[in-house]
Amino acid sequence: MTSDRPTASTTPVVEVKNVVKRFRRESGAVVNAIDDVSFEVPPGDFVVLLGPSGCGKTTLLRSIAGLETPDEGAISIGGRTVYSSAERIEVAPERRDISMIFQSYALWPHMTAFKNVAYPLQSRRGRKVAKDEVARRVRQALELVGVGDLEKQYPGQMSGGQQQRIALARALVSNDELVLFDEPLSNVDAKVREQLRFELVSMQRELGFSALFVTHDQTEAMELAHRIAVLDSGRIAQLGTPQEIYHRPATRYVARFIGAINEVVGTVAGVDGDGVVVDTPYGRFVGTTGGRRFAVGDRAAAMWRPERGLLTRDEPQTVNRWPGRVKAPLFVGSHTEYVVSVGTSETEVRLWSPRSDLVAADSAAWVSVHPDDVLVLPVDGATEPAAQTATAPSAPAMVPAS
Repeated sequence: MTSDRPTASTTPVVEVKNVVKRFRRESGAVVNAIDDVSFEVPPGDFVVLLGPSGCGKTTLLRSIAGLETPDEGAISIGGRTVYSSAERIEVAPERRDISMIFQSYALWPHMTAFKNVAYPLQSRRGRKVAKDEVARRVRQALELVGVGDLEKQYPGQMSGGQQQRIALARALVSNDELVLFDEPLSNVDAKVREQLRFELVSMQRELGFSALFVTHDQTEAMELAHRIAVLDSGRIAQLGTPQEIYHRPATRYVARFIGAINEVVGTVAGVDGDGVVVDTPYGRFVGTTGGRRFAVGDRAAAMWRPERGLLTRDEPQTVNRWPGRVKAPLFVGSHTEYVVSVGTSETEVRLWSPRSDLVAADSAAWVSVHPDDVLVLPVDGATEPAAQTATAPSAPAMVPAS
């Protein structure tokens, strides 16, 4: 299918400029579901829109697809304006030259797999495709997603994973430069979801189409994306590579939504270049500012990932160290998570280790973390995600370690 695609250009496949979408609640209050959002998707880029329920990610995707009408701004696809409030342009969804995969798969139940996949080629106006070419492209798409033997079966005869593959084949068969995904993997079980993620990444890299993918699953976003846009209350809180989002979060909201993190709020006691000292309820922290400016007396949050901390029986020599007591070691398969209470306030911190025999439950221990692994972020004005958990939502179920 690669040879059927046009030569790549430098024009953004998607360009969103200052888009606003408002909804009115029953109470009469007006809410900005999308609040002045701007971003671009270059050719071949896989961008994931990530955030909790109600953050605006699906509304943004539907606005690009033409299934929602924004109130302000402009949207271009492949260099062609498909929506502009200023120019009063609104191109119908079927004329936007995009493919879309829905959470519900949206397969025609009375059509075979072959006919479902062929439908986009047979229904688009002004693009008549010869019958033998339709058959060739449909079978090529079915083989590509690994269900070539199901072309005569109906959706009701397939598993959820097979239906998802048919939906993906239908999206790919038109060879559109842009494919939109609205949480397409949420209805299949964990093992199938992992396999489909791998296959989707492989196909996208091979075929080179651009993708916009909506999900609330952090692990899914990290595995799929070239770049992640973390949304918060209708705005993009941060847009960057998975590595940037994880290791250099722009705000507490991003830091706390992406993966697991420890956090303690305190007061800045000193600043020296990129280094900062924070006094907290369970001791003094030395961390890095990440280029942000702090003044003595500012409220700040010292944050670090569980895999960067150390748990030892003996007192370490690093500057960031605190005595504590292990409340519970939790075995999660790839590592053991130790829940430790530290300081007079008995604040809980979590540390990950490949070993399950470091310190037994209810034993005294030392917690430490290198200053380079502590990111200090401002507290004032920071927004919080809808749900706060120290463990990433996609982590395996926890059982006490032996």
